[in-house]
Amino acid sequence: MSSLAPTLEAFFTERLVNQRRASINTIAAYRDAWRLLLRYAQQHTGKQPCQLDFADLNAAFIAAFLAYLEQERANSVRTRNARLAAIRSFFRYAALCHPEHAQLIARVLAIPTKRCDRAEVTYLVHAEADAVLAAPDRRTWTGRRDHALLDVALQTGLRASELTGLHNQDVELGTGAHVQCWGNGRKQRCTPLSKQTVAVLRAWMRERQGQPNDPLFPTRRGTPLTRAAMTCLVSKHATTAQRRCPSLRTKRATPHVLRHSCAMQLLQSGTDTTVIALWLGHERAETTARIYLHADMSIKERALARTTPVNTKPGRYRPIDQLLAFLDNL
Repeated sequence: MSSLAPTLEAFFTERLVNQRRASINTIAAYRDAWRLLLRYAQQHTGKQPCQLDFADLNAAFIAAFLAYLEQERANSVRTRNARLAAIRSFFRYAALCHPEHAQLIARVLAIPTKRCDRAEVTYLVHAEADAVLAAPDRRTWTGRRDHALLDVALQTGLRASELTGLHNQDVELGTGAHVQCWGNGRKQRCTPLSKQTVAVLRAWMRERQGQPNDPLFPTRRGTPLTRAAMTCLVSKHATTAQRRCPSLRTKRATPHVLRHSCAMQLLQSGTDTTVIALWLGHERAETTARIYLHADMSIKERALARTTPVNTKPGRYRPIDQLLAFLDNL
């Protein structure tokens, strides 16, 4: 066995788990990146993964792997950069364990991330959110669960992993009703609940029952919903809601879109971006302002209205009638 294999094992067991106490999601993302890289290396070098050495994973090889992700696997630039982050993290650790490979490691760490386009966030307006919320068939157990899940998602803005990780004991429906969760960076936060959501959750939990440590939104077998399952159910109910709200046909509804919808509703109601950042669990308020202020056209229109030049008739631009324009240009 080469020195690469035990170093990679120590990276996951010692570095990520014991020293950094990385989250399950981070470990899973890094694991997937390295599984892809090792399989790619096996196909192109003919060596078993346990026989690979540092020399096999030089900067040129890593660059070829990143190109393979984009060109053959059709991964986005963001996914490519995430895979590179997992590779870099390991090589930074390897630099401490194997100084004899410092030159090779430095070349790998010098591989830059790619810049990617930043599209405006997609969110649901009130009518669209109401249509999605009304889509589940509440005559069934699954429909009542999905309705409660969508209601909590739209009102709290929790991430998909935070929603699927909720337990019965994480919900307080008495005075100061709220849900508490552990978000990114192992930060605990509490999010208040509206009276409507409290009523929905009270009815659901009365039917749900279970122990305090049981998942709040389980599958039929009692296990927690996966993020993939939640993505599927959001998409399914958004498709159903298109009959009631045709504008949903132009949007791809995902759990993160529900999170964006919650943030935009808070912003449009006049909530300060600092409060929204705390609500969503963002590390910096600047992130919240950059994402959501940029996406809200109504805020830009109000700013434009305040800067209308003197002696200019307010209102939107209206093009000259085509027939009059023709006559004027004769």
